Amino acid sequence: MRSHPLHTPFRLTFGLTAGVLLLLTAFIGSIKLGLTRVDWQTLLEAFRTPDPTKEQLVVRSTRLPRALIAVSVGSSLAMAGALMQALTRNPLASPGIFGINAGAAFFVVAASAFFSVSSFQAYTWIAFFGAAISSLVVYGLGSTGRSGLTPLKLTLAGAAITAFFATLTQGVLVTNESTLDEVLFWLSGSIVGRDLSALAQVLPFMAVAWILTLGIARPITTLMMGDSVARGLGQRTGWVKFFASLCVVLLAGSAVAVAGPIGMAGLVVPHVARYLVGNDYRWMLPYCAVLGGAFLLLADIGARYLIMPGGPVVELLSGTGARVLADEVPVGVITALIGVPFFITIARRSVSE
Repeated sequence: MRSHPLHTPFRLTFGLTAGVLLLLTAFIGSIKLGLTRVDWQTLLEAFRTPDPTKEQLVVRSTRLPRALIAVSVGSSLAMAGALMQALTRNPLASPGIFGINAGAAFFVVAASAFFSVSSFQAYTWIAFFGAAISSLVVYGLGSTGRSGLTPLKLTLAGAAITAFFATLTQGVLVTNESTLDEVLFWLSGSIVGRDLSALAQVLPFMAVAWILTLGIARPITTLMMGDSVARGLGQRTGWVKFFASLCVVLLAGSAVAVAGPIGMAGLVVPHVARYLVGNDYRWMLPYCAVLGGAFLLLADIGARYLIMPGGPVVELLSGTGARVLADEVPVGVITALIGVPFFITIARRSVSE
């Protein structure tokens, strides 16, 4: 049996503590770093002064909500990915790969284009509905045939549904330019321009899903041994799968509603957590929550600097005469740049095994 780096209770606790410290460091970096320079004194006084300066206002009204959203969305996507990989026993499973993000995004875009929906609260419910529909369709397609549900069929079904909803979304946007202007940056996966009211709309759903996910960690670990073993130990596998699926819909749907379809966070982080702690979901899920938040915070910091004035891409393009049209790269682009090589590596390893 493979030994993992953190295989003792002391190491597991120490590793989780180190992860929390990494998360706090990334959080502080997220509210300090960016185009507007903020020194430590300004940062400390930003939350105490009744008459904030421009820099303090940026920290309070822009960077703090952005950091909180990044933590919540990153943790939710990572935990959703871990649950999906456990339920399907597929190392490639994640909300982005299995079409859940694409389905939620399509329904939001369609509602905005055809029904003039603009309420964020409505977007939340529509995103949940789209995530649930995509999950059911992928599960149904992956279960067809004599061999029943298999990881390969689930992966193919997920890829097909992702392409299907992505094509429908592009078709809607092409025929409705006003909707394109409203949702284009959101579709790239971004946490720019969101405020705390946006997070407040979905936080109750996220909190319920976090608690429920941690509550089913032990049954999920047992389920990883196989359905027959789990039933032999007295587990009601149907209920465990139902609650796990509900958590995936709540986690992925709320994340898409507030930040758009950010891909790869639900794929990369669970594999890092599994490498560290193994398949014990009592530890793996807390690690996913902490590392997922840190991952998205660090990706967001990188997104700010990539094409900001003086950034590497701007310096590169300035010599060619090209023009940068945005202030920064959507965080979903950064997670994709990190996640695609990771996805290819896992896919090749799965095929070779």
